[in-house]
Amino acid sequence: MNKVILMGRLTRDAEIRYSQGESSTAIARFSLAVDRRFRRDNDEQSADFINCVAFGKTAEFLERFGRKGTKFVLEGRIQTGSYTNKDGQRVYTTDVVAENVEFAESKNASGGGDFNSTPSAPSPSGAAGDGFMNIPEGIDEELPFN
Repeated sequence: MNKVILMGRLTRDAEIRYSQGESSTAIARFSLAVDRRFRRDNDEQSADFINCVAFGKTAEFLERFGRKGTKFVLEGRIQTGSYTNKDGQRVYTTDVVAENVEFAESKNASGGGDFNSTPSAPSPSGAAGDGFMNIPEGIDEELPFN
């Protein structure tokens, strides 16, 4: 079984490219800074910087929201590969292929960034600025899971 679960912050904005051809696919490359659970006495580095790649809808999600410093939870697999560089040397790679990426904290908890830190007023359609619909008063009796 090859399964990886990581939680960390993007070290830079996700780099997005699209494959060539009739049906182009989004490809996102990014790096996560993942804190280590334990720290050795002489070890100054307390995080690992893990290279990741995502495809399709997951890459499109990162194109929209993958900004430096944003904390994500990632589920995927480790993939190794190799290529020959311009000097003719064989280079070996290890990446985490992200199959599922989710926010690990709210926008306000991340320290602001490009996000709006003040809640917006509800829209006329009944949806609040936080992405959740306002529930009208007195609807408790109609909900099936009370």
